[in-house]
Amino acid sequence: MTDSMQLTQPASDQPIRSYDTRTQKSRDRVITRRGVMWLGQTCNIRCHFCYFLDRINDKEHIEHAFMDIEKAKEICHTLRYTYDNNAIDIQGGEPTIYKYIYELIAYCHDIGLMPTLITNAIVLSDVTRCEKLKAAGLRDLLVSIQGLGEVYDKNVGVPGGSEKQARALENFKTVGIPIRFNVVLSKPTLHQLPDIARLAVANNVRAVNFLTFNPFEDQANDGKRSTFNVPTYTEVAEDLIKALDILDDAGIETNVRYFPICMVPERHRKSMYNFQQLPYDLHEWDYASWSWTGQQPQRMRPGGTSPRPKLRDETYPRVAAFYRAHPELDVQSHIDRTPEIYHDNGKVRASQHCGYKYSSACNECSLASICDGFHGDYVRLFGMGEAKPITDIPPVTDPTYYIRNQDKIVETQDWEWTERTAKAMAETNNQLEPVKG
Repeated sequence: MTDSMQLTQPASDQPIRSYDTRTQKSRDRVITRRGVMWLGQTCNIRCHFCYFLDRINDKEHIEHAFMDIEKAKEICHTLRYTYDNNAIDIQGGEPTIYKYIYELIAYCHDIGLMPTLITNAIVLSDVTRCEKLKAAGLRDLLVSIQGLGEVYDKNVGVPGGSEKQARALENFKTVGIPIRFNVVLSKPTLHQLPDIARLAVANNVRAVNFLTFNPFEDQANDGKRSTFNVPTYTEVAEDLIKALDILDDAGIETNVRYFPICMVPERHRKSMYNFQQLPYDLHEWDYASWSWTGQQPQRMRPGGTSPRPKLRDETYPRVAAFYRAHPELDVQSHIDRTPEIYHDNGKVRASQHCGYKYSSACNECSLASICDGFHGDYVRLFGMGEAKPITDIPPVTDPTYYIRNQDKIVETQDWEWTERTAKAMAETNNQLEPVKG
């Protein structure tokens, strides 16, 4: 067993922390307050599509080793008190093998930063680990389901991995840990999407996220992606739509990340989350704090943390330059959840950070202003001939045009502030409406 897997046990005299696990469904769309952190790229599996695969394989990489607990706590403290986040996705690598995971979960719980682990759940085939996570103050788990049976084992490079994951799913039922699913739309997994949807129904999963296989982070390196391992959008759509129908019939929230909106029928466009829609998912990450934790000092063991940026500065470079020249005039806080800045930042992330492109057909589409288009790397592999412009409605500029018709899970702890925020946003919009007559 590696040092990272020799977990420190929660002290026997520590209180048992817990959450009210009730939920309700809502169509209110407010900006998320969830943060994210990466403890280090140490993992017990090897997914061929992992964004951090090179860093996981290279033990000498500066982001490979897990950070110490004090640095992890400092990052969580900043998310809570600088960026006003009230929940956090904790990632590794694989966070369940982090030596101090119980202590970190308890700390997050105690400062009001409700913790979720993004996990492959392999080691959670041991029910005692599940019990300790829940007692430490875990809110829920986001479980990566990257196939079933032999397909899963091959995708992650662990013989018998699927069997261990299946035992973990049973343990979650026994212990009473709420779960959601993450599924990467990798080529070997596509034919299993309907069965993964049925697995979600059988396990009373709260939500399922389907993530397009994109060239983020290490996957952007030359030679990683080709027509042999990247499916076309058309190939994805066939089985994805079947899975969406199954989940929709069961009343399970479903979210599809980074996929052209035109590639699914209208009944499923409520589930399509491109960069402008992501901030309206309470289980997705706040762009403001993500811009900070995504910087390398917050993702590596050595050294301190970097200065805390404001979302305004990343979104509007000229404004940022002005305030750098006149810091005495900058009185804005790090907390600015006006929808407009998140819409604009989403466009920056899609076009500048990720190189999404629009075809001539995209430019004719009524959804061009709210859809990311096609990833630049995808265009190199397959072109943009699959675009199906939507022209039977007027041009749409509101990113929530479709997603506001989706019933989304809201946990008890988020009921009050989301309802209050939605009401305030509605009142503001009413005040901005032009006077008729």
